[in-house]
Amino acid sequence: FAGEWLTGGGLARYRPYHLTHHRFAQQAEDPDLGLSAPFPITRLSLRRKLVRDLTGQTFFKQRFGDLAARLRARKPGQPLLPILAEEVRRKRRWLMGGVVITAIGLPFGAWWAWPVLWVLPQATWYPMITRLRNIAEHACIAKDEPDPLRHARTTKANLLERALLAPYYVNYHCEHHMFMHLPCYQLPRAHRALAKAGVTKSMLVEPGGYLKVLSLAASRPAS
Repeated sequence: FAGEWLTGGGLARYRPYHLTHHRFAQQAEDPDLGLSAPFPITRLSLRRKLVRDLTGQTFFKQRFGDLAARLRARKPGQPLLPILAEEVRRKRRWLMGGVVITAIGLPFGAWWAWPVLWVLPQATWYPMITRLRNIAEHACIAKDEPDPLRHARTTKANLLERALLAPYYVNYHCEHHMFMHLPCYQLPRAHRALAKAGVTKSMLVEPGGYLKVLSLAASRPAS
């Protein structure tokens, strides 16, 4: 119940998606393959993607792209209300969360809490961070890579990167793929054990941090 409702994300739907990603990492059946397949790209292309993230364009496309498409396809005379009602039904969890947070904050003058502390970061910072993490985890890895130790990349993160990009040790992504049921706080310990056993020499590990991975991801020469 807590994982399904208190997060506001609908983990029951996300779980099979993520399990499929683990089962078919870097293969044609991987639902996340499209996120990492285009790399490397040019620096200009990466900059455009990040600008779209920070300006809310990515959020709007992901969150309201279907609604925009249905509105564009609406025929003359077709009622608008059923389309909007269906959108509210689809977004009811998100909207209910906003109503609850606003109702709690309103008596304290914090009516702005949901749009400022939730929607604004969700529409700007979060898409960019999600993109950067996905790049670090799977970009520039060969499709159908036969070595399971190289399906994902572990990126060494400094304190600032851990605070802004990689909380909960998500930078230990190769270890996460190797031991997917391991709690996040045990991933550094798993990395140390693998290093002691000499396994990390065969793994895809970037010691230079996220900037080094981004440099690799944006290494395609401009045409």
